[in-house]
Amino acid sequence: MDLSQQVIIGIDAGTSVIKAVAFDLSGRQIAAASVRNKYSSGSDGSATQSLAQTWQDCVGALRGLGGKVEDLASRTAAIAVTGQGDGTWLVGSGNQPVADAWLWLDARAATTVASLAGQEADRARFEQTGTGLNTCQQGAQLAHMDRVTPELLDRAETALHCKDWLYLNFTGVRATDPSEASFTFGDFRTRRYSPVAIDALGLTHRRALLPDIVDGTEISHPLTAEAAQACGLLAGTPVSLGYVDMVMTALGAGVRSGGRNAACSTIGSTGVHLRAKPVADVHLNRDGTGYVIALPIPGTVTQVQTNMGATINIDWLLEMAAYLMAEAGKPVTHAELVARIDRWFFESQPGSVVYHPYISEAGERGPFVNAQARAGFSGLSIRHGFPDLVRAVVEGLALATRDCYAAMGDMPEELRVTGGAVRSSALRRSLTASLKAPIRLSRREETGAAGAAMMAAVAIGAYKTMDECIADWVTPLLGEAEEPIGEEAARFDLLFSAYADIRRAMPAVWETLARAAAMPPAK
Repeated sequence: MDLSQQVIIGIDAGTSVIKAVAFDLSGRQIAAASVRNKYSSGSDGSATQSLAQTWQDCVGALRGLGGKVEDLASRTAAIAVTGQGDGTWLVGSGNQPVADAWLWLDARAATTVASLAGQEADRARFEQTGTGLNTCQQGAQLAHMDRVTPELLDRAETALHCKDWLYLNFTGVRATDPSEASFTFGDFRTRRYSPVAIDALGLTHRRALLPDIVDGTEISHPLTAEAAQACGLLAGTPVSLGYVDMVMTALGAGVRSGGRNAACSTIGSTGVHLRAKPVADVHLNRDGTGYVIALPIPGTVTQVQTNMGATINIDWLLEMAAYLMAEAGKPVTHAELVARIDRWFFESQPGSVVYHPYISEAGERGPFVNAQARAGFSGLSIRHGFPDLVRAVVEGLALATRDCYAAMGDMPEELRVTGGAVRSSALRRSLTASLKAPIRLSRREETGAAGAAMMAAVAIGAYKTMDECIADWVTPLLGEAEEPIGEEAARFDLLFSAYADIRRAMPAVWETLARAAAMPPAK
């Protein structure tokens, strides 16, 4: 077939949506299809997702893509899959699920995390993995299961992640990738499992649960006949296992371009902040937080800090507004309120209100780990109105971004941004002022799926190196640099000083509030 007609399918299995996206071999997006999936949450901090349903939703997205791209099966040169990171997807005999997956949102391992983090061995684990321990991670979740429900692990044969589960269904191969393997159980320098890290988690006796590590730029496996029939594709099509979604998104959005390592922030439901660096330049902070995650480029990793909540803070504020307007007999949609954010922001007076965006029920994980952390406004007075709250929340996201980059060392010289929220000029202006660095917006629509597809493009030989692929797929889609405004940058220096001081003073208050919330109500 003419190479210009061939496509690569990138699959991005997120927490709420699974997307299947077709790209031509030069990186142009042709079509996309998606299926909403769902997870269940409980009062015990659980957040779980059905493995079987997730596979069916993936099949549905691929079937939907087949309805949009003519002759998709015969034109598909390769498939690549990425997905939500962390979490625990257990499979047992016959590759069948042992139980519903524990997602990255699951907070049940909090007591085990506190116990492990207090041990001397945890610093040695951090030095190996570059990753602070938190409830999101498979290592912490497996350690907790081993303590609380060991029979669950006794029935399991392999512990996978979301994308690994889909890869198993596509190929029949149990595997994980170098990124998730090394930041959870390994050494980011070697991209292999580390006995030191595994032992620090108390999981040496569960070592057999860890699958083989496969780099999807070098190795692919054929689509099985059963999976091909389900998805409407051809058996034998090469399937590439992508790295974890956050680095695939960063790769597609420009964390590396023109051979230059940069910083990249994705401002979505969560905030993901990454800096690409040579392995030798990694900065491991004293607090032992963040991640070091391999890129599919030799000798290069991303140093990462992630906010538990980014745009969910804006959603919360807008839901309050929608509730009040409905009570007043003037119902309004969420989309209508989102469209007003920039207007409210620029109507407000830049002032003294600081917002800490810890709205997630799971607390915060970057640049510090505290499951009890909660959001709050500081500096409110009677003169402030709703537009001032909007400004404070938007600026709070920019301050949280700066807080995360500060934990990785010096501020980046340039920031590439992606995610739905960065369409807001108010947020982009706040980000560039907070970091005192120019930002460039990626015009790539589906960056996560693109990052995975780029790995497949290298695997099948369409490009010799990832940097050659980046030159076609990424660099041309980077927008013009937006420069910080001097007066705004100076104001953000003052805001950040207050933001950091308040954040450091709050843990005792959060602990007291948690105790109060746990008390039974009066009868």
